[in-house]
Amino acid sequence: MKTYNTPIVLKSAIVLCSLLLVVSVNAQDLQTVINEALENNPEIQKFELKYGIAKERVNEVNALPNSEIGLAYFVSEPETRTGAQRARLSLRQMIPWFGTITARENYMASMADAQYEDVVISKRRLMLSVAQSYYNLYALQAKQAVLLENHKLLKTYKTLALTSVEVGKASAVAVLRLQMRQNELQQLIAVLEQEYLAEQTTINNLLNREEHKEIEITNQFDIPDDDTIITNTNLELHPELLKYNKLYQSVEQSELLNQKERAPMLGFGLDYTPVANRTDMNPIDNGKDILMPMVTFSIPLFNKSYKSKSKQNQLKQQEIEAEKLERLNMLKTRLDIALKSRASAKITYNTQLSNLKQAKDAERILIRSYETGTIDFNDVLDIQELQLKFQMNQIEAVKGYYIQTTIINYLTN
Repeated sequence: MKTYNTPIVLKSAIVLCSLLLVVSVNAQDLQTVINEALENNPEIQKFELKYGIAKERVNEVNALPNSEIGLAYFVSEPETRTGAQRARLSLRQMIPWFGTITARENYMASMADAQYEDVVISKRRLMLSVAQSYYNLYALQAKQAVLLENHKLLKTYKTLALTSVEVGKASAVAVLRLQMRQNELQQLIAVLEQEYLAEQTTINNLLNREEHKEIEITNQFDIPDDDTIITNTNLELHPELLKYNKLYQSVEQSELLNQKERAPMLGFGLDYTPVANRTDMNPIDNGKDILMPMVTFSIPLFNKSYKSKSKQNQLKQQEIEAEKLERLNMLKTRLDIALKSRASAKITYNTQLSNLKQAKDAERILIRSYETGTIDFNDVLDIQELQLKFQMNQIEAVKGYYIQTTIINYLTN
């Protein structure tokens, strides 16, 4: 911060201007914080694990039904012409209709694709939250700096007031008013400090690190003269809408699988029965074991469940289309509000900039009055309060501008 060259020159407006200077490393600093959040945030890890589980399910369904193996032992051995049957060993394997397993894989893969959009959405939301918290920290830090400068300025005014009281040019009431104003500023500084610590905890939790670790907000912000033109057509590619496209495709794959599962299942099997040799005679094939290959079909004669599933899929697609339209309208509304709020913040910023200039002109007039011995400290306090108000409003406008910009970027990039 700059120091005062003379005890009566107000430099609070200069302080604010220095707080709003743009430096080239600004975006990189914020990006560093965002990158750390993306790497460490547990919610992102949760969605990535869910996506990994969804991908693994593709391998889960790429398998045949369990093979059936049966072993039977005859307590009372049945006699046949070639000998007594002692036991029976059977092996059966059911095979889904051609293309059923592929349909299952495609269905699970489409579900995994939809799950991936949750990962993308959660990352974008995290970036939005981190950026907004970062700008909140900036505003709280900037406000504290402005309050500290105004507090120092009031000390200077108090010294002038005491001098004026001694020479009979001002009353002790002016000194008391200045002191009370100093106390108010000290209170505001303390309150902002607590709000800063609370916001610091918020962003540290987003980064999944120690709550009290300091966040260095060393860069300044300014409002650019020109804004990027945004159109609603960009919303069609937003992950929140792309997810509905993926869900719709998964329902299509579900219906293809349903049609495959309505087809018969093929079964192949083999029965083996060991036969004991006859001792009372020796017929042809005496004691020859029995080997019996088998082919079976599993036919869904009662297929109401498959018809119901088809109807459910049709209704589910209609539901997804309705939800997508609802979400699109919500995003359009949110984008429109963000654009207008950002424009309002820019208007406020320019207005406060003009007000600060006029307030400083008023201060110069008061300084000249003091030089002629006619200063009114009530007017000094009024001007000081106005300048502080304009500075605070300007900081809020900058914060609001960038927060709305982060929302716009979330919706359109």
